[in-house]
Amino acid sequence: MPESKELNEEFLLQSKERSVESIARSMNYNGIPLSTGRIYGSLYFSNRPLTLDELKEDLQMSKTSMSTGVRYLLDMRAVKKVLKKGERKDLYQFKDDWYQSFADMFAERWKHVSDMNIEELNESKEELLTLREESPEEEIRKEADHLLKKVEYAIEYYDWLAEIAEVFESGQIFEMIPKPSLKKAP
Repeated sequence: MPESKELNEEFLLQSKERSVESIARSMNYNGIPLSTGRIYGSLYFSNRPLTLDELKEDLQMSKTSMSTGVRYLLDMRAVKKVLKKGERKDLYQFKDDWYQSFADMFAERWKHVSDMNIEELNESKEELLTLREESPEEEIRKEADHLLKKVEYAIEYYDWLAEIAEVFESGQIFEMIPKPSLKKAP
């Protein structure tokens, strides 16, 4: 019988590792490092909050990588720090609502990209407006006007992306596309 128990434990471990890797790859497709996705997956499949040391041991990662990944997940509001009486080390736990965690994570990234690009595009817009008004050469003014239209279109796009991020972050997305009946992770 011990061989059967060992075999079953091995199947459980393989299934968990495959599932963690699946989550990590999915997150990586969306720009999140694989190592951070593994931390997220490991916390998701854990039955209790984990310390950095426990995560390090489970994932065979350096403490620096672990700390960076956890900090990223905290910033993205995908995991939370929990307190446990008598425990001196920080504990981290998966947030129960995967849907809102996804919305928060990607809303934050979309807002960051939008803000950064809008700022740079507005600088280009000002330069092109000045060039269009002050250049003595007709061809340069026409090209500046052509580029200005493209820059304004790009600004509109990033404004729209920021609005989408707000719809996700505020939870309005779930009014448009309701969550399935199982709203929290088991």
